[in-house]
Amino acid sequence: MRLALAQINTVVGDLAGNRDRILARLDEAKEAAADIVLFPELAVTGYPPEDLLLRPGFVRAAERTLHAIARATRGIVALVGAPIFDRDLFNACAACAAGEVKALYRKRFLPNYGVFDEDRYFAPGDDLFLLEHGRTLIGPTICEDIWQPGPPATDLALAGAELIANISASPFHVGRDREREEMLVTRARDNSVFLAFCNAVGGQDELIFDGHSLVLDDEGTVLARAPGFEECLLVVDVDPTEVVARRLRDVRRRALARERGGIPHVAVIHVGAPHLSANGRHIEPVIAEPLDDLEQMRQALELGLRDYVEKNGFGEIVVGVSGGIDSAVVAALATEALGAERVHCVSMPSQFSSEATRADARRLAESLGCAFMELPIEPIVESFRHVLAEPFGDREPDLTEENVQARTRGVLLMALSNKFGWLLVATGNKSELSVGYATLYGDMAGGFALLKDVFKTDVFRLARHLNERAGHELIPQSIIDRAPSAELRADQLDEDSLPPYPALDRVLEAYVEQDRSREELATDGFDRDVVERAIAMIDRAEYKRRQAPPGVKLRPKAFGRDRRTPITNRWRD
Repeated sequence: MRLALAQINTVVGDLAGNRDRILARLDEAKEAAADIVLFPELAVTGYPPEDLLLRPGFVRAAERTLHAIARATRGIVALVGAPIFDRDLFNACAACAAGEVKALYRKRFLPNYGVFDEDRYFAPGDDLFLLEHGRTLIGPTICEDIWQPGPPATDLALAGAELIANISASPFHVGRDREREEMLVTRARDNSVFLAFCNAVGGQDELIFDGHSLVLDDEGTVLARAPGFEECLLVVDVDPTEVVARRLRDVRRRALARERGGIPHVAVIHVGAPHLSANGRHIEPVIAEPLDDLEQMRQALELGLRDYVEKNGFGEIVVGVSGGIDSAVVAALATEALGAERVHCVSMPSQFSSEATRADARRLAESLGCAFMELPIEPIVESFRHVLAEPFGDREPDLTEENVQARTRGVLLMALSNKFGWLLVATGNKSELSVGYATLYGDMAGGFALLKDVFKTDVFRLARHLNERAGHELIPQSIIDRAPSAELRADQLDEDSLPPYPALDRVLEAYVEQDRSREELATDGFDRDVVERAIAMIDRAEYKRRQAPPGVKLRPKAFGRDRRTPITNRWRD
């Protein structure tokens, strides 16, 4: 049997565009003489369609699109993800063959944790059937179904499935590909089945889908692995009937069948038979090498930005560059993702900006090949001082005057965005956003916050990684070496207001992402002063985070749809 896994980048709501992308990959699979081609979960609508699923017209249009795709499945079997309304709404895998939808598998396990909200939209299915393709029995599943250690995979295997097909839209965080593959290897071994996992790829608002589609044999050996963060048609020849020998030797399945009351009786739906490849020879499959964490971060950030820009119809972007590390990394990533001709760097020095940072901002733009402009803000800030002199009276300058500078920069950047249609990409990182070390309507202004889920220590690691990849100082070394400073007052350093970033980031990971308590952190050896300062700032800053732009989710728990804390909240841990 020749399998094709179509790891595609769909656009939520673009039914016609998604149809065309599916049909194009369907044609490629036919040209490769594939017997069966898998497409990701909800490939027809894009994932997640969220409240579009509450619109009956959208659901009807999605079903019409599915049937248009099915009409093209002559000489091939396609498993396609789509929403289906049948007295209720289901997340379905449509088995299409001979020009029609032959069967519909409805997702059984609906995730409702983390970034998932499927109980809001779908009813759970209770389908259990096998697709017969030649001599091979195939059990269809959808995403979360395979993460469960028992049914439906165990029931399908007991009923005779030799290949379990899983269509998925499994979101990314750093290291997720390794976790996922380890789980899939376990499922293949435990159930003595071949396993084909077809994942989505691409950016959708905050979410990244990393691809890494996979085919395993019944011993968990990788037969084919698609690369991450790019589209791919993964083609591989398999013989799932090889599992019969292992099942005859492994008597544990019989014990499980007895405990379950016998072998499950399921419907078997014939969908086709294998055909020889065009040249009669096996295809050498792709087995892409795994990526290390830094390269995963880089590729996820670039994919997320590129898809957000292009799927939302922006042509160019603007970034405020200060000569600091955050804006330098954002500009460098943006240039790689979009091309230098689509990135505009704007320096906005004040009276507190050093000559070194002003020079580095210009050097950065020159190194990247981006357009550059310098807009000094001191005349504008002085006009604010003049207007506010009477109401402020004899009060001493404080954080207010610092924030006026940040908001002046935000106004200028948004003016450029409005005038030229450029997307403003904010440059703040997760460490700053966690503790509220950011100015509303100032450096938080923008349509997308690229580093929103990147800790400050990882920003430095990314900067070094970008330079190593480039083979030269893409980001000037002086920017990497300089102590972080907002430069909103004389001789200012971030560590005047914050604990050192390495210590702070360890606390943030434990408190924000792992939900550890103050007491747990104190007894686990964290610096008590850093813990107390960090937690107090984190809890006060929720109102700011609610107003931040969306940004790429990179870590197991991100601000936004993943971490939901009330703004009005008197609980202090």
